[in-house]
Amino acid sequence: MASSEISNTQQTPSPTPHTQMQESTYKKSHHCSDCGMSFTTQIYLQQHQRIHTEEKTHKCSDCGMSFTTQIYLQQHQQFHTGEKPYHCADCGKSFTRQNSLRRHQHIHTGEKWYQCIDCGMSFENRSHLKVHQRTHAGEKTYQCSECGKNFNKKNYLQKHKRIHTSEKPYQCSDCGKRFNTRSKLQYHQLIHTGEKPYQCSDCGMSFKVHSHLKQHQRIHTGEKPFHCSDCGKSFASRGMLTEHQRIHTGEKPYYCSDCGNSFNRQNHLQTHQLIHTGERPYQCSDCGMSFENRSHLKVHQRTHAGEKTYQCSDCGKSFASRGMLTEHQRIHTGEKPYQCSECGKNFNKKNYLQKHKRIHTSEKPYHCADCGKSFTRQNSLRRHQHIHTGERPYQCSDCEKSFKTLSHLKAHQRIHTGEKPFHCSDCKKRFTQLSILKRHQLIHTGEKPYQCSDCGMSFTQQSDLQQHQQFHTGEKPYYCSDCAVSFRYLPTLNKHKCIKSSLESGQ
Repeated sequence: MASSEISNTQQTPSPTPHTQMQESTYKKSHHCSDCGMSFTTQIYLQQHQRIHTEEKTHKCSDCGMSFTTQIYLQQHQQFHTGEKPYHCADCGKSFTRQNSLRRHQHIHTGEKWYQCIDCGMSFENRSHLKVHQRTHAGEKTYQCSECGKNFNKKNYLQKHKRIHTSEKPYQCSDCGKRFNTRSKLQYHQLIHTGEKPYQCSDCGMSFKVHSHLKQHQRIHTGEKPFHCSDCGKSFASRGMLTEHQRIHTGEKPYYCSDCGNSFNRQNHLQTHQLIHTGERPYQCSDCGMSFENRSHLKVHQRTHAGEKTYQCSDCGKSFASRGMLTEHQRIHTGEKPYQCSECGKNFNKKNYLQKHKRIHTSEKPYHCADCGKSFTRQNSLRRHQHIHTGERPYQCSDCEKSFKTLSHLKAHQRIHTGEKPFHCSDCKKRFTQLSILKRHQLIHTGEKPYQCSDCGMSFTQQSDLQQHQQFHTGEKPYYCSDCAVSFRYLPTLNKHKCIKSSLESGQ
């Protein structure tokens, strides 16, 4: 009897996840007539069919959102109550949903049960495998009625539609800020907690979300698994590929509600909108300087630390960020990848192209709160504002001369060092400033890009055009504080003061 029991036990293996999945397929006897999917019970089938009918009978009393099942409603209501009943036994983190806990636990176990038969890639859950398999099939069954874009998952389409509707159903309970996806809300909430639970085993850097860690780790491995079908360029993340592909398609899905400008990245739109609000939310704790985005603050903070980790192989100069190094290297290569569609002029920096385009559009988005004067560039506005404040915060350590901007201080310091880093490729003449080199190069090209709208005369420099336009307007902006005589040009005012001073001294 005992041996029989042992034999029976040996012949009955314990169920594995794989065998459990196999067994469950035999019990799915209820089929959907719309899409063919099968379910174990009639109730599950009825719940599924609401996807096709778009019937949402369960409504949230707090915010009015509707759901297809009572379970989905209960899960949603946990966002209002803050309830997180599912706890991770390994790290103590809590979740609103059981499947979110299960997904999280794979971080600790490293387990990926679901493997793609086409390429061998493994996934933590079945839904991620299904979405991935559509990339092999090229299947994108869900289309946006607004712009025609196709998606391989219904919830991707629903998230995308919020770009057009501006709907932001997810609200932060700490600061009230709203978001169009739950993942963005969850990512935002880490700002309040400061939590960075995902650490890189190679360099120790920590990240707020697991996907950012994975993306970062590709820096160490050099892996770039996402390829552009148009030009063959490879990328470390799907998001980078999607953003790159907009260069080929010309798609700019992010619109500014204030001025109508469109952008191919959401963060570019968010940065742009700060022009209208004047907001600079990122402040340096060392010197108090404020910045429009976090990346600019991080680069700035390296100036205090003296950290410059990116070195140019041509001249040895070091930079605080990879982007600054890439831009610098174009001085050596002469590469100018950004072209103006109006006049064909090329630029080595994207923001130079954007600033240049304002010559054609006459756009002046930066306004002085003191006198109402408008400017094409933000740094031009800042320089102008020093007229009202009289502030000169940047002082030379060699001669103690003060300047309104850091760039002017740096240019001045080259007088002491004798450094002339900008050289002309036509005649090899060298210059202390890039702007002086650009002015010089117009001698070789004969180009006069600044044209007067009143008489059609063209000029090599914008300042020459502005001075010329004063003939048409009759404007004389430079005043002598002693005798109230006004002048059209600053050099004329200075000459007047010298003559006046000579006469008064009797010379």
